[in-house]
Amino acid sequence: MFSLRIVLFSLLVAAVTCEDLDFPPGFQFGAASAAYQVEGGWNASDKGENIWDRFVHEKPHIIADHSTGDVACDSYRLWRRDIEMASDLGLHFYRMSIAWSRLLPNGFANKISEDGLNYYNNLIDGLLEKGIQPMVTLYHWDLPQRLQDLGGWTNPLIVDWFGDYARVVFSHFGDRVKSWITINEPSSICDIGHGSEIMAPGWQDPDNAVYLCNKYVLLSHAKAYRIYEAEFKAKYQGELSLANHLMWYEPFSPEDEELAETAREYIVS
Repeated sequence: MFSLRIVLFSLLVAAVTCEDLDFPPGFQFGAASAAYQVEGGWNASDKGENIWDRFVHEKPHIIADHSTGDVACDSYRLWRRDIEMASDLGLHFYRMSIAWSRLLPNGFANKISEDGLNYYNNLIDGLLEKGIQPMVTLYHWDLPQRLQDLGGWTNPLIVDWFGDYARVVFSHFGDRVKSWITINEPSSICDIGHGSEIMAPGWQDPDNAVYLCNKYVLLSHAKAYRIYEAEFKAKYQGELSLANHLMWYEPFSPEDEELAETAREYIVS
């Protein structure tokens, strides 16, 4: 798993350069991945196509070496080895994401994939058996293509679609997962994915789609949060938030202070 190798390298560097430093009591180590980045198996079993599948297949020139996530780290098949590496590293947490279109092949909650359920159950149970707490992200940039064809994050109905998806995930994994992230980096999804062609879905509509996306992504986060609080919190006592991509802006001159503050407020909204 690529992300675990990065962590191992970082720990080795820390050991070499910081020999006299100790981690404080209770410090916990973790590693992170995302479904499209590591799973592969892009069309295995009944998994549905997602926006990154479509993006890299139709626009291979966007990726410098024309690589795809079709196989990636092959974690869909090699999940046992991934868990072994996580255990060997002594990790306390492992952040992973659910592939929406692997669990719900057509994007909607009326069809749940048994193979998708089995995969994530095996992964979560395997981590817990090794004493590693799973931190699960509901959405890490891999919207089902069928929903994208209906407008994706610019369609107000996606708030309910995401809520239905979140309820399925909480229902099946909430008894074991206590740390949840609803959506990874809304600003990247919307500002880049809907304002440029360098990230799926590759829309270039900074005047309209970017703002609609930001609105409905945040409402979707709120929807999932309220569902968890109302239906699952009392039973499972988990925690839930989102992951922001934060940037800090300083004014170029005193006259730019108001503009810099507006930019700071936008990036954390």
